This record gives sequence, structure tokens and C-alpha cells, in this order.
Amino acid sequence: MVTAAQPLPYPAVPSPELRCPAVRHLGPNWYASVMGTAIVATAGAGLPLHIPGLRTACTAVWALSLGLLVTLLTARALHWTHHRDQARAHLLDPAAAPFYGCLAMALLAVGGGAVTVGRDWIGTGPAVALDAILFTAGTTVGLAAAIAVPYLMAVRHRIEPGQATPVWLLPVVAPMVSAALGPLLVPHLPAGQPRETLLLACFALFGLSLLATLLMLPLVFARLLTGGPLPLALTPTLFLVLGPLGQSTTAVANVADAAPGVVPALYEQGFATLAVLYGVPVMGFALLWLCLATAHVVRARRHGMGFAMTWWAFTFPVGTCVTGAEALARHTGLVAFDGLAVGLYAVLLGAWVTVAAHTVRGLVSGELLAAPRPVAGAPRPARGRTTSGAVR
Repeated sequence: MVTAAQPLPYPAVPSPELRCPAVRHLGPNWYASVMGTAIVATAGAGLPLHIPGLRTACTAVWALSLGLLVTLLTARALHWTHHRDQARAHLLDPAAAPFYGCLAMALLAVGGGAVTVGRDWIGTGPAVALDAILFTAGTTVGLAAAIAVPYLMAVRHRIEPGQATPVWLLPVVAPMVSAALGPLLVPHLPAGQPRETLLLACFALFGLSLLATLLMLPLVFARLLTGGPLPLALTPTLFLVLGPLGQSTTAVANVADAAPGVVPALYEQGFATLAVLYGVPVMGFALLWLCLATAHVVRARRHGMGFAMTWWAFTFPVGTCVTGAEALARHTGLVAFDGLAVGLYAVLLGAWVTVAAHTVRGLVSGELLAAPRPVAGAPRPARGRTTSGAVR
């Protein structure tokens, strides 16, 4: 019998920290898996190969990337709802904040894949509509990240020059992905100013990202030469440098492809010329960096480098070099670039299979969803501040 001294028991309400524990440590870096999967589909669709079932396989991989994107968006929404302090801490962590650029690139990569291969399954109209939504959202998030993350790095993170890593490139590369994939939507806009506006806006995004990358890249290279090799867990991020190189080559070529009938003939010819005069030397530097980054990864592997989510850096950046080589093959007609695209795609496919298998294994074991371990030599949150930003 219940009396006043024995009130009815109420069910305990779990604290916010105990709700959805599986997503407590889910950071924005997980969007790299969406990017790396989507690029396998889009890069494969542009190969100069006529293999039965290749396009169907690429479409299936794109569908997988779409499913991954929806899953991660849901999980990250739960993360912000139930673990808001942890989510805010990511923005104040110089090692995590740059990965917000991955959200933008994941949206853009899946959207571009919808028009490239996804239309085979969902139809052209729905594919264009999906791409328009994801392109708008991805470009908006990308521009916000390109402004907000460098601002936070300057005024809140208190980073030292010796802490520079290629991860810093992620926020400023996101607009380059918009520049590369935006031209796919140009033919679906009304003729006249709408098409020309989008095309030139993509070219402006190309310039924005290129100049920002040229500011960041010397810091990364100087850190590598003067500070020695990166920590083992961060060594795969050296492949991130390939992203702006391959993506910018793809971007200027895609702008040139969409230019006929959209801009004046003089601009059209200039874009076509720029696609080759810019793309060839940049692709040459990309191959140089690929060899350098591979040598560092081999060294790190010999010194005991284990699997981490940074291994996804082996996928999307290499994929942009595949699309860049495919674009140069279209504009030059050289078989050498066709061969380069096929060779790089083989590397991409092998890397994706390896990284995806390790990721699934880590998810099943729960290791990848546990609290991350500090990486020696990586930048850390500014001292004297809590995760909410209040001064101690």
C-alpha cells in the first residue's frame, strides 16, 4: 500500500549524456566515408572502359553512398540533440573543426553522383532535383566552413606553426567541389542568364578555393620539411593535398564542357584552353605529391601505423585525380591520360575496399565509436577554455 511517506515511484529520466551513447563520439570526420564512396561511383562512370556491368556497379555504389549520407545525417542530428556540449567541443577543437568541410563535400559528392549515375535508377527529373537540393545545401555549408573554420583557428584555437596538417585544407577545398559539380546542373537551367550566372559562379568558387589553398599549402609543406614526418595516425592525411589538385583540374574542365552556348565564344575558347594549360601541370604536381605521400605512408606502416578513420584520405582525393585525368583525356585526346585514369582508379578501388572493410570491422567491434585517443603532435583545443568556450 502506498502512503504519503511512500510516493509513487517515477521512472528515472536518463541524463542527456546517457541518451544515444552510440553517437556520443561521432564526429564530422565520418562524412569522409560518404565522400570516398560517392567518388568511386562517379569516377568509375567516366572511365574509358566498356566493361559489362560497370555502370550498374557504379550506380549501386552511388546508392550506397546515398544511404550512408542519410544515416550519418540522422546520427549527427541525434549527436547535436543529445550531446550538444560534445558537438560544440568539436568546433573548438583544431583537430576536429576542419572536418566540417567534409559535410559539405559529402552532400555535393552524392548530389553530383545522382546526375552522373543515379539517374539510371531514379530517373533524370528526380536526379536533377536531388542534385539541386544537395548542391545548394553543400555549397552553403562549404562557404560557411571556409569562413568559420579559419576564423575559429585564428581567434579561438591558438595553433602553433608546427601543428599544421593537411586537414587544414578541408574547409577551403569544399567550394572547389562545388565548382567541379555545379556545371552538371547548368544544362538543366533556363537558357540565358540563369545558366551563365551558375557557370560563372562555379568559376568564382574555383578561384576562391584555389587561392585559399595556395595560402594553406605552403604552411603544410613547411611543417613537413622542418618538423619531420607527421604522427603515424595523421600520415594518411598527406593524401588530402591531392584533393584540391585533382578537383581543380576537374572543375576547370567541367566549366569548359558546360560553356558552349552559355557564355560568349571568346570565353568559351578561353575556358577550353585553360582546361589544358592549367590541368596538365597541376596533374603533374599531383603525381609528384602522390609519390611523396605514398613514401611517407609506407614508412609509417613500417613503424606500426594502425587503422584509423584518417585512412579514408586514401579515397576521395585519389578519386579527384581520376576525374581530373578523365577530363584531361577528353580535352587532349591523349591515350596517356586514359591510361592514367584507369591506373589511378585501380588504386582508388583497392583503397576503398580496404578502408571500408576495416571500418565495418571497427564498427562491429565498437572501437570506432569509442572515445578517440589523443594523437601525439596533433593540435589541441586552446588552453584555459572549457569545451563550451568559457574561460576557466
